[in-house]
Amino acid sequence: MNDTAALTPVHQGEHKDYEGSKLGMWLFLFTEIVLFGGLFILYSAYRSVYPAEFHEAGRHLNVGIGVANTVILLTSSLAMALSIAAIQRGTRKLAIGCLSITIVLGAVFLINKYLEWSGEIQKGLYPNSPELLQQSNGTQIFFGLYYSMTGLHGLHVIAGIVVLAVMLAWLVRGKISRTDFNRLENSGLYWHLVDVIWIFLLPLFYLAA
Repeated sequence: MNDTAALTPVHQGEHKDYEGSKLGMWLFLFTEIVLFGGLFILYSAYRSVYPAEFHEAGRHLNVGIGVANTVILLTSSLAMALSIAAIQRGTRKLAIGCLSITIVLGAVFLINKYLEWSGEIQKGLYPNSPELLQQSNGTQIFFGLYYSMTGLHGLHVIAGIVVLAVMLAWLVRGKISRTDFNRLENSGLYWHLVDVIWIFLLPLFYLAA
């Protein structure tokens, strides 16, 4: 479908509150910042009580996977930005390709996270495991926060992939165009927030040692 279809009289008669939509997205993102901000404060409070235990527990995590996932998400954010820029220029095929790359990289991130969690679980490092219960309170709290915060982040990645998949379908069908890309832009804001949150999680856990 040609992007100029968005200029037909039918579309001209529609009222689309782009500013209101973007404001709503920013308010939603603010609630997400408050949620993770509270968890970051909780982490900081416990780390101030158990600095040595958190330092030692962080050595059990796979720093390589953590850094690799950071590169993956940063690259996905770049692809997301390129997708939005492409549709603004009216190059729909490029927008589709870049958005597809973003989705694939998000899936790769989740696969890496699954492999990492599997490795930690096999070592008995998961909440209420017999091995972890023998460790200090600080170590147990560290892994409790690790699974809670990275797990919550993983759920946000899954939600983001679902949203981006819908955006991709709309791009293919021509429902997102050079003159009507607000939904794609809002989805990009959410994806960038997910990436930023991970950038904070990386030093808290993987570089804690």
